[in-house]
Amino acid sequence: MIKKKIKELTEFLNKNKPDHKINIMEVCGTHTMAISRHGLRQLIPRNINLISGPGCPVCVTSTGDIDWIIEIARQYDTSVFTFGDMFRVPGTETSLYNEKSKGRDIKICYSPADVLDFAKNNPKKKVIFIAIGFETTIPLTSIIIKRAYKEKINNFYIYNTHKLIPEALELLLMDKEIRIDAFLCPGHVSTIIGSRPYSFIAHDYHVPCVISGFEPLDVIKSIVMITEQIRKGISEVEIQYRQVVREEGNPTAVESIYEVFDKSDSLWRGLGNIPGSGLKLKEKYLKFEYTLKL
Repeated sequence: MIKKKIKELTEFLNKNKPDHKINIMEVCGTHTMAISRHGLRQLIPRNINLISGPGCPVCVTSTGDIDWIIEIARQYDTSVFTFGDMFRVPGTETSLYNEKSKGRDIKICYSPADVLDFAKNNPKKKVIFIAIGFETTIPLTSIIIKRAYKEKINNFYIYNTHKLIPEALELLLMDKEIRIDAFLCPGHVSTIIGSRPYSFIAHDYHVPCVISGFEPLDVIKSIVMITEQIRKGISEVEIQYRQVVREEGNPTAVESIYEVFDKSDSLWRGLGNIPGSGLKLKEKYLKFEYTLKL
């Protein structure tokens, strides 16, 4: 049934293909993997060009940040916790994986809450959580920061590399060398922020946006929705992934982010410094930022 629907949609795309080349950027790394894994580029018209965007938080973490994290891990009295996808990412000279092999206290975690529990049970250790990710994971960091504050867990810290997607997309739109005709917007991030933060893309830059799910059928449907906007000469923010994403997103999660963080500039690997694309701890919670302790 799904294969039949994909076949029908790709036939529709090929019969109603744009009369010129269009560049669609899939923002999310999960979309990029789905497109490659399922051979979706081979199913769509050749003049629809899919471009991979900055949607992998590990990939856009700067070398400087990785070097700082490694330096933190070299402190004799620290335990550093990171998600597994950061483990082998190289810095200038080495990686967390290599440092662990030298005896550094570096652990892979699956939940920030586990890191906080470890800190609580090991009060003589400085416990540092590498806070990485886009809007999807930031609420988890906010929750543990508030919990650490409430429970007075004073040996717990974060190294903050969190980043915000919409500001990065605006930078790409302002780049004269990159011509983006539409965005395939990330489903996971949009469950938190909703569709409204992308509205400036459609209204100010006249670039269509579709928030897509991750299955092959979702992606193909989203590409059809984009091409229909282009054919009609309109630019809107549409939600294909309606079973999960709402226009308003998750207001509670967004509120929790800005209870703990303020916006700040952030350095992205390959893109440079992007104003307003990062987060910094509010004054109330600043003692949990480990960079102040070096």
